Amino acid sequence: MPYDLSKRLVIGIASSALFDLTESDAVFREQGEKGYRAYQEDHLDDTLRPGVAFPFIRRLLSLNDLAPDDPMVEVIVLSRNDPDTGLRVMRSIQTHKLSISRAVFMQGKSPHGFMPVLNMSLFLSANQADVREAVDAGLPAGFVLGPIVDDDMSDQDLRVSFDFDGILADGASEQVFRNTGIEGFREHEVANADIAHDAGPLKDFLAALNRIQHREEEERQADPSYRPRVHVSIVTARNAPAHERAVMSLKRWGLRVNDAFFLGGIDKGEIMKVLKPHIFFDNQAVHLASTSRTTPSVHVPFGQINEPAPPAPDAGC
Repeated sequence: MPYDLSKRLVIGIASSALFDLTESDAVFREQGEKGYRAYQEDHLDDTLRPGVAFPFIRRLLSLNDLAPDDPMVEVIVLSRNDPDTGLRVMRSIQTHKLSISRAVFMQGKSPHGFMPVLNMSLFLSANQADVREAVDAGLPAGFVLGPIVDDDMSDQDLRVSFDFDGILADGASEQVFRNTGIEGFREHEVANADIAHDAGPLKDFLAALNRIQHREEEERQADPSYRPRVHVSIVTARNAPAHERAVMSLKRWGLRVNDAFFLGGIDKGEIMKVLKPHIFFDNQAVHLASTSRTTPSVHVPFGQINEPAPPAPDAGC
């Protein structure tokens, strides 16, 4: 029978997000594709160092011990490399003992078009153009940025944090804020407090995390000594009274988070220093400029706030 992805949390990962490709990228820029291919062949057995998304992926994959015979998580490499230059990536995956066995190598082309047929609820890459193309096509993708964290796995917890608007919810209310300011936004949210938001790009990803959390709760009930590992939070610039619609929307969607931070303009970066998520998703670069100093962060370029500014009018008009 075909391997069924329909009930699994499936993530696409570019080698640029999983590993530190600083040296390889420099070779490509300086020597072109031919030099890059020769470099990768010469360094085939040199294991690539972990990249920004490595701790998140490793901890996510570790959750497959909840169902060893029917893994809940599938991570698939989506790469612009050709199969030859991708060999080093796959050997590095084996050396790091990551349970990733599936890959798509598309020589010089973005592989995001295969996301729907592979049931992917997320694609992570350090190639901004690939991420932008995927999001423009209505697919859930993010550009990784931030520090490469030394992750010793002293615990196996997985902490995932989300912004709300433009991430879990669509960008409609965000646009109201841009058009009418903070007071207009609050009035709009109060007036629509009982109307659930439309889904944003990562709602399905949260739903998949919730399925794993449900499986963990079953494990805890069967074994009281089991300590759940997945911890989900939202960290949003919303505050009262706009917080109610966010909470209500999660309930209407049948989703949940463990913690919620309604910050009302407080610097998210300061919160991240204490919260210490293994990954944080936001659609606004201004917030990520702060969080990415200490926290592996992901820019999801979704919504009108990420669209190019219209050209300035001609001075003579």
